Amino acid sequence: MPAILRTGSAPTDGRPPAGPSPGSTAGRTPGAGTVLADRHGRRADKDAGAPQAEPERVAVVIGTGTGGVLTTLGQDDVFERAGIRRLSPFAVPMLMPNGPAARVSMDLGAKGGAGIPVSACASGAEALALGQELIRGGRADVVVAGGVKSCLHPFTIAAFAQMKALSTRSEDPEAVSGPFDVERSGFVMGEGAGMMVLERADFPRARGARAYGTLAGAAASSSANHITASHADGRAFAMELALRDAAPAPADIGVGHAHATSTESGDLAEAEAIGRVTGSHAAVTATKSMTGHMMDASGTVGAMAARFALKDGTLPATRNLDALDPRVELDVVRGERRTGRWSAAPANAFGFDGHNVSLVSTR
Repeated sequence: MPAILRTGSAPTDGRPPAGPSPGSTAGRTPGAGTVLADRHGRRADKDAGAPQAEPERVAVVIGTGTGGVLTTLGQDDVFERAGIRRLSPFAVPMLMPNGPAARVSMDLGAKGGAGIPVSACASGAEALALGQELIRGGRADVVVAGGVKSCLHPFTIAAFAQMKALSTRSEDPEAVSGPFDVERSGFVMGEGAGMMVLERADFPRARGARAYGTLAGAAASSSANHITASHADGRAFAMELALRDAAPAPADIGVGHAHATSTESGDLAEAEAIGRVTGSHAAVTATKSMTGHMMDASGTVGAMAARFALKDGTLPATRNLDALDPRVELDVVRGERRTGRWSAAPANAFGFDGHNVSLVSTR
């Protein structure tokens, strides 16, 4: 199987753009998530040097867990307040979960398919796994893949709060998200997008383009046990499959990115899974301490963090980790960033209903 070389963009700063990107050729009134995906799909494509391939050999895969939540809630308010005649004629296309992938495929002229994995907070990571499958299976030469989420609204915040998933700490908001910390009490909601360009290995080489590395392994599993409860077995199985796919030597796994949302059950289940599969020698970081939980985009952003750790030889420290939970038997990077030269890095993403995805990048 050919290696999958990719380039990608950085995540957003969490603020949804006010309108469509300049020069857009897609629908007139996209939802906020679609605009985020379009903006960062363009950014990733530009960063990759706008790889040229036959339109039928270019695909798009963008994961999102819910579709246009803000559109749905907003249009329902309009309907209740003003009646059917005040509803937007674009309400349906704005709320469809396939909107982001469709928009990016239109703008890039990608005719090789527009996939939409819907696997909760594992959606963005699963998009990369599906993109890898398209290239390995000979279906595509270039795939723009990633995840997007725009969902900050009083309703969604209240809903997660009722689940006891959100942090209850009331101090400095920037210090609230503390993965693996003994005082953690839940996650902080964020939003944004992360996009990568996956290419058949010979494509960037032939045109002298920059490649950040190889997506060497990817795998998904289902815990099949509970709609919200975390489960170490299912998470470990996804990691085992991804590592088997990538086939790195155990000593090559020097760093990794944890899903780590700052919930007690989730952090502990993942720590157990990581320790079981890779041991405790690898340095682990959790960037949700800086971005908040970007939901469906978080898996792509986590894969980026792992990828750039290998490329730049720098693993960022987990913020707000003052006292490591003694039940977490991992080398979680805190305080100062970790530097070194590593060959392989796994990145995990998990979602409600037991979706587990693990990706392995190599240098």
